[in-house]
Amino acid sequence: MAQGLYLSQKMSLQQVLAPQLQQSLALLQAPMLELKALVEQELQQNPVLEEVPAAELEQAEKAEREGDTTLDTRQAADPAEPPQDVTFDPAVEKPSDEPVDDFQAEFERLAQIDQEWRDLFSQTNIPLRSSEEEEEKRQFMFDSLTVGTSLQENLLEQARLSDLTPEQRAIAELIIGNIDDYGYLNASIEEMAASTGQPPEKIQEVLRVIQTFHPPGVGARDLRECLLLQLERDGKQDTLEYRIIHDHMEALAKRRVPELARALGRTVEEVEGAIRRIALLEPRPGRAFLPDTDQYIVPEVFVTKQGDEFVVTTNNEQLPHLRISNTYKELMARPDAPPEVRDYIREKIRAGKFLIKSLHQRQQTILNIAKEIVKRQREFMEKGVAYLKPMTMVQVAQAVGVHETTVSRAVSGKYMQTPQGLFEMKYFFTSGIQTASGQDMSNTSVKEIIAEIFKKEDPTRPLSDQEVVQMLAQRGILIARRTVAKYRSELGILPSNLRKVYSNTQPS
Repeated sequence: MAQGLYLSQKMSLQQVLAPQLQQSLALLQAPMLELKALVEQELQQNPVLEEVPAAELEQAEKAEREGDTTLDTRQAADPAEPPQDVTFDPAVEKPSDEPVDDFQAEFERLAQIDQEWRDLFSQTNIPLRSSEEEEEKRQFMFDSLTVGTSLQENLLEQARLSDLTPEQRAIAELIIGNIDDYGYLNASIEEMAASTGQPPEKIQEVLRVIQTFHPPGVGARDLRECLLLQLERDGKQDTLEYRIIHDHMEALAKRRVPELARALGRTVEEVEGAIRRIALLEPRPGRAFLPDTDQYIVPEVFVTKQGDEFVVTTNNEQLPHLRISNTYKELMARPDAPPEVRDYIREKIRAGKFLIKSLHQRQQTILNIAKEIVKRQREFMEKGVAYLKPMTMVQVAQAVGVHETTVSRAVSGKYMQTPQGLFEMKYFFTSGIQTASGQDMSNTSVKEIIAEIFKKEDPTRPLSDQEVVQMLAQRGILIARRTVAKYRSELGILPSNLRKVYSNTQPS
């Protein structure tokens, strides 16, 4: 068949999300901490937006409680604000008929008028940014950011402080460059020797020096060497655990305690004690240098019991309260303001109104979904995880009147503080298992029961998956052995042969 290059034209329809809709989706999907960062970014980019001071917000709330509607810091009378019962569904929401900001197209024009409106503001003594107190808070946040030292940087510093010659230091830098984030060497001696033109003996000599660096076990080529290096660092070459790792790593991995006892001429109790001490070693020496993955969780929703009812509220205190600055409205109305400045401010006011509206709609959508979750999971709220009911996003979406994808975005990364503890909102969406009595039970509840069964087992005679199947059947829960094995694995519970304990001695 003849081959060649050809040109052809094709027409196709492609859905492109408007920038406003993209922003709404981003706000809905963002967890609280990320949302605050997005709002802060908007505050920096849109000069007409301002955060309502706490004192003024308290005054507004007090006025609202007293029935005074003359003060409204949330711009409720503004057409951009939706009614309180609106549920936002970006999956079906249509963008506004108003023109959408095209910042790329307007960039050059805005750059030209930027200095002009700044000069005008300076003439009227209008502050360009937030209050001094707010700026201090932001600066404190930026000053609090720290950057941790990586494992490789730490090792390079130790190499510079060592007694290595310049030639050896160059080899050390090559070796350290081939050590991964967990502390293991990923290149062979031969490969590094070939790349440097140095004999393998010199590479091995420098590697032995690096293996004395902190953390213990760094520079190992496999788990066996890593554990042995840690024992050697503590002078434990003559211990039982050293012999087990050095000579019987495979039997150790499979926890063949009787076999190890026979091969080493020791009792089962002694071998198990050594295995427990081995478990205290660090299999990944570089773990301490990995980036901090701790997450600060801020609940989006609070569930409290008041009388016989559960009350659901959103965490509005963490969300910045925004409004359109009256100063910029007045500036736009000034007869001496250039037309370009008025147009610029008008566009920024429109964008600010849409942001305020989107934030309100986000909170209302999450609140409506949370209320439906609590309504369907009342027994869970009363009694705990064992009473979690099967529930799908489709069911909640239909009840709330939004698309399923909207529910998915609204619960993603969001947390709910309940009487039973803090839970990710996605936690409540589970498939179901039908019991012998015909009732549906959440698979999360089944996992909880399985975990409880394993917790109560005799460690010298661990339960098999089939035995757990039979115990569940006695409770009316009929599931297959492979399902038990799957749930056990998800719970982080080892198979029975690896859970078996041969003695009741404690680690020494």
